[in-house]
Amino acid sequence: MDQQFEKRLGSLVNAREPGVLQNGLKGVERESLRVLADGHIAHTAHPAALGSALTNEHITTDFSEALIELVTPAFTSSWELLQYLCDLHQFVYRRLGDELLWATSMPCPLRDDDDVPTAWYGTSHVGQMKRVYREGLRHRYGALMQAISGVHYNYSFPALFWEVYSSVRETAGTQDFRSASYFELLRNYRRMGWIVLYLFGTSPAVGRDFLGNDMAGLAPLDALTAYGPHATSLRMSDLGYRNRDQAGVSVSANSLGEYVRDLRHAISTPHPAYEQMGLKRDGQWLQLNSNVLQIENEFYSAIRPKRVARSGESPSAALLRGGVEYVEMRALDVSAFDPVGVNQTKLRFLEAFAALCVLRASPPIDAGEQVSIDDNFLKVARRGREPGLNLAREGRQLPLASWAAEILDSMTGICELLDHGDASRPYTTALRAQQEKLADVARTPSARLLHELQSTGESFFSLALRMSRQHRDYFRDLADPHAERMAEFEAEAARSVQAQAAIEAADRGSFEQYLERYFAAATR
Repeated sequence: MDQQFEKRLGSLVNAREPGVLQNGLKGVERESLRVLADGHIAHTAHPAALGSALTNEHITTDFSEALIELVTPAFTSSWELLQYLCDLHQFVYRRLGDELLWATSMPCPLRDDDDVPTAWYGTSHVGQMKRVYREGLRHRYGALMQAISGVHYNYSFPALFWEVYSSVRETAGTQDFRSASYFELLRNYRRMGWIVLYLFGTSPAVGRDFLGNDMAGLAPLDALTAYGPHATSLRMSDLGYRNRDQAGVSVSANSLGEYVRDLRHAISTPHPAYEQMGLKRDGQWLQLNSNVLQIENEFYSAIRPKRVARSGESPSAALLRGGVEYVEMRALDVSAFDPVGVNQTKLRFLEAFAALCVLRASPPIDAGEQVSIDDNFLKVARRGREPGLNLAREGRQLPLASWAAEILDSMTGICELLDHGDASRPYTTALRAQQEKLADVARTPSARLLHELQSTGESFFSLALRMSRQHRDYFRDLADPHAERMAEFEAEAARSVQAQAAIEAADRGSFEQYLERYFAAATR
């Protein structure tokens, strides 16, 4: 057991501040493909009634015009967060007509890359940049991968925690200390984050059209479905966002300085294959530049340090200006079993897990350990429910079950702090639910999804379409939505349209000049 962790946790418990971990800020970003009533991807424009995808703070799009992203503000309570996300879904569904939101991370039936329309953000320079960046993703990695959706969980610790924790660490509670502590969290999340795939992965199967002629090591479940018999999250495997094409991109989590250094190196280093591709073809932009990464957001990671950026400011410039403000956990699959794609139990576990990651000893990660970390993620994504599976830790093999039990057991005291004053003990209950998944692998969402496929005889597409229709009916059958909040969403949609028009009217100079200014500022 980590003695530093025990000492730090004990100091928090004895600090006479029982609410030290409570009221951290949390938010969610939920992605979902818009599909037609028959389950095929929608080629319609982002619904005008939802406002501008460029400037609406809560309803936007990701890679595709059909890939809606719903973004909550930050809340101190998971219940309030989930209620807001539910309200957003109600608002959207009342403006989708006959279309549906696809209920799973792995996408609906797709013919080929051309079947996935790139998102459109208007004619402004910033809107063009967002679109050309996505065109670059299409040409570099393929559009099918970009049609995968997920749930991102944003979290920051409360001010009281930093006040007490800096005293425990016998240091001043400066922004530099907070940033360094968040990077300790990042390193430990890299080390232990595979457990998120085991506990919450919900993408063990995929339509065979996604794979083309290469089954990629998966087995056929039926004529339309491929699956990993022990897979947890194909989305987080080498089939999805842990894309083989980024295998050579290494970004350190050992400090804020090293993290920014590595990201900026990647966005300023030419890549031979992308140079050969060129920037334009027949006058149409193919990518923003020919570097290893076009911009920093192209780096796919299970967790990111974040700070809200100012207009025109790159993510790394925001971090250097103000330090780490929160972390974005990106490894969650969309849950087919929850209408909003996520639930309170999951969010409470992740909040407690973030505290575990920041409190545990977190030495620097060298190149050898990073290889083991990547291998562990891939193993759990592809084979996480395999009996007797071993993972690498500190140069030796350790059973997944043993390591997971150690992680979950060590979270007991953290959950007790988070539960202070609440007789229902929601965090302890959330932890117990995860321990039950470890004791009985059939309780994991990936096992549940495969059982549903096998017991009903449905294809992946049929099951996902059925769940998508159920979720639509759930939102349409809810009691009348909160009138004041619906009015807020309506006003935001109207405001966003006006904001996009103002941005377009204010543009000066050429798009090329805009890019030159942006990239000059991004590496300063």
